[in-house]
Amino acid sequence: MGANANGSGHFARAVAAGMYAHDNAARSWGVEIAEIRPHYAVARMTVRDDMLNSHGVCHGAMLFALADTAFAYASNSENRATLANSCTITFTEAVPAGAVLTAVAEKRSRGRRTGVYDVTVTTGKGAVVALFRGNSYEVRGESAPGLAGPRDTSED
Repeated sequence: MGANANGSGHFARAVAAGMYAHDNAARSWGVEIAEIRPHYAVARMTVRDDMLNSHGVCHGAMLFALADTAFAYASNSENRATLANSCTITFTEAVPAGAVLTAVAEKRSRGRRTGVYDVTVTTGKGAVVALFRGNSYEVRGESAPGLAGPRDTSED
């Protein structure tokens, strides 16, 4: 997990580590959480041959999965169990095997239970290959059970 200097960043990393230990999907896809802080996450993944579609480029579902993973870690960074309510994605460029993709998720709005996060997926060369927007909804519970954490008191 990426480094971060402030106390809330340390807590966000602890939450991410707790989530990642149980995130079979992200681990099986080779997704790495490269950086995490409150309401912000960077995830990376290398496109493998088993991720290619019949056109020989990265399947859109894999791009969605990477963006959704970054969204999940950003929206759960304060240890408030949060799920996707709805998501949209626009694919802007085809991605070949071997490409290293980076998904950067950032909060745009967060109320008491709902949030909006944007995720930009780029290649190592900086080309934007997908734009994703996720709407989140906080449910009961903790993202990484057993950790105490900050509480946001803003309203919806």
